[in-house]
Amino acid sequence: MARVVIGLSGGVDSSVAAYLLKRQGHDVVGLFMVNWHDTTGTLEGDCPWHDDRLFAELVAKRLDIPLHVVDLSADYRRRVVDYMFAEYERGRTPNPDVLCNREIKFDVFLKEALKLGADYVATGHYCRKAEERSADGSVRYRLLAGSDPNKDQSYFLCQLSQEQLRYALFPVGDLLKPEVRRIAEEQHLATARRKDSQGICFVGKVDLPVFLQQKIAARTGNVHEIKAEWPKFRRRLPDGGEETAAPSTALLAALAAPWRYTVRDGKKIGTHSGAHFYTVGQRKGLGIGGRKESLFVLATDVEANVVYVGEGDAHPGLWREALRIDPAEIHWLDPAQAMRPGESRRYAVRIRYRQPLQGATLYRRDEGLFIRFDAPQRGIAAGQFAAWYDGDVLAGSGTIAE
Repeated sequence: MARVVIGLSGGVDSSVAAYLLKRQGHDVVGLFMVNWHDTTGTLEGDCPWHDDRLFAELVAKRLDIPLHVVDLSADYRRRVVDYMFAEYERGRTPNPDVLCNREIKFDVFLKEALKLGADYVATGHYCRKAEERSADGSVRYRLLAGSDPNKDQSYFLCQLSQEQLRYALFPVGDLLKPEVRRIAEEQHLATARRKDSQGICFVGKVDLPVFLQQKIAARTGNVHEIKAEWPKFRRRLPDGGEETAAPSTALLAALAAPWRYTVRDGKKIGTHSGAHFYTVGQRKGLGIGGRKESLFVLATDVEANVVYVGEGDAHPGLWREALRIDPAEIHWLDPAQAMRPGESRRYAVRIRYRQPLQGATLYRRDEGLFIRFDAPQRGIAAGQFAAWYDGDVLAGSGTIAE
């Protein structure tokens, strides 16, 4: 029997995870995190964690397990929210949920759990863990996609390390979401019919511009439209960049480079309240109508405070064949599997949660890791995480450079 500290969030997934662990005979301890107090920009209008804590207490009482409460809000603000503000200020699109798992749930929270004597830390994530023992007797840990294809959350854990995986348990990873709801109903858990949380991890659903204006001032700028006929969309290969089985670094860099515009490339069609508040691929929030098809954000220039848009989902400015990850941002869940400069491998890749996996070839170069997709991808944005899979195994990830 192991002592398992579970992050009881007040949701149905962690509630059922706690029940399953107790049924397996473990010494289960609940730990509720308070990570956010500010309500600025939240659409609920109050701190959602108050309700979450109440539900966590009800579940702990029902399961007859102790529940501890820890306030990690200072760490959360410094290591997740401040990072988020900084990335938007640079004109990038961060994923705070990935950072929350790496920096809070499996770091600060893990340390709190170890103080309670934990052998393992459990969460309600829909993913799985496997262990492989090497010939030298060492154990390597693998992060696998969840069994429910509609709820697989392995992407959010794409930055975990071997040490973090060593302590991790994912009790609901083998279940489908309807099964989790059924178990919660059968065990009369208060969270059985509670809606899943949405929005930013521990903050909730937010009006993003209002939320960001805590640190980033609104500033009126111009919206310029780039037509689909813009001549530079006709891709030109660099010198020596003809298609080969082993593409040159120059070709990969050209394919991975984002489209770059100036105000002379398009016509002004409106204004906005700050380029920082928009991201590549965004459709809502532009406030410009009267079009046959929707307008989408193609790029932002936060220094000049210009937002570039294009009409229609098929606009060539929304699509790219490749992306690049800086050398320092390349992360392998098992460092023994890391690619070396000059090496290439096939993986399935996603650049956002719930995106179907995309076939791609990864090329490791001194300049970083290039991911060239079999088919062009829509809405690649700097700051997002690309994660690559070998079958069910999440092998690695990295922050998109530009």
